[in-house]
Amino acid sequence: MKILFIEWKSFGNDDMKEAFALEGHEVACYPFSNKDSRRDDVLEKDFAAHLRRETPDVVFSFNYFPVISNVCKKEKIRYISWIYDSPYVMLYSYTVINPCNTIYVFDKELYMEFHNAGIQTVRYLPMAANTARLDKLCPDGISQDGFPACTRLPYLYDISFVGSLYNEEHNFFDRMTTLSDYTKGYLDGLMSAQMKVQGYNFIQESLTPVMDDLYRALPMDPNPDGVESKEYLYAQYVINRKITGLERADLISFTAKHFPFDLFTPNQDFTLPGLTNHGTVDYYSQMPLVFKQSRVNLNISLRSIKSGIPLRAFDIMGSGGFLLSNYQADYLDFFTPGEDFAYYESKEDLLYKIDYYLAHEEERMAVAKSGHDKIAAGHTFRDRVREMLA
Repeated sequence: MKILFIEWKSFGNDDMKEAFALEGHEVACYPFSNKDSRRDDVLEKDFAAHLRRETPDVVFSFNYFPVISNVCKKEKIRYISWIYDSPYVMLYSYTVINPCNTIYVFDKELYMEFHNAGIQTVRYLPMAANTARLDKLCPDGISQDGFPACTRLPYLYDISFVGSLYNEEHNFFDRMTTLSDYTKGYLDGLMSAQMKVQGYNFIQESLTPVMDDLYRALPMDPNPDGVESKEYLYAQYVINRKITGLERADLISFTAKHFPFDLFTPNQDFTLPGLTNHGTVDYYSQMPLVFKQSRVNLNISLRSIKSGIPLRAFDIMGSGGFLLSNYQADYLDFFTPGEDFAYYESKEDLLYKIDYYLAHEEERMAVAKSGHDKIAAGHTFRDRVREMLA
């Protein structure tokens, strides 16, 4: 089968192209700019001509692009996309129902939202990891045979977190400087309540009383080809990101008071006693080494992820690292708490779990190995390619 790979600056490009090739498929690439491009006459003409020249059986992209779908529909070519971002507003484009589409989302609850609406082009598929590559990754770049390479690497960090604090340039919440005192108080109370609840997000359904004030402070309009509401835009792109930033900063600060903490994040201005901020790390070459060389790897999920397992969790387990995450319902479909990973239910429980697993080295390493082995046995990119093309 010939796959036309829509290539933009996405996570997982090399792993996915390799997986297609190893499964016996021919891969050709089409350079693409990841932008919210719903209609682009020049691009559509160029892409249609490219399809006719290459004559692929399937077009594939990480994340979903309406402009690609519309051309595939006209050319009668199957378009498979796999969304790893959350939120992802283009998922609410009318083009989602194009019959050429098969759109995979990693969040089962989000999938059920579309399923219950009768939309059959959206399906559920968890993320993955390339354990074959990750097992061989070493600091000097020299491959090592056998698993796990991480057992031969010294631990450099007790507790680490890799990810954004959402206090960088795309922090829309703090741009709303003209909110009324009522709205500020309403949002403070709403966010405080949400931070106490895991497993259910009620922000979107709670914004109606303050929507007019939010819009005046930061105008955001639904796309003309989409069905997303204003409540969706403000909840997912503004409020939930702010909650995630507050939550991550709070948990990191709380933990750093008790244990040495190593943070890998774009914002190097974030400092605390007991915290070492290393800045950003490269996704392919450096991030897996952090996971391998950390005794405990934290996952603090973005609040817009309803039930899904974030890509970071697959990367941690696939690297052979020990994963300590907040609760997400989808974990329990594939992994066993205390056997493949651990999850915390509160700040106090987070501290208890860290203390416990730091004190029980063999148990922690056994959990990390079990998580890795389950990823290797059924959650690799090759597994996902087989599922997509079956």
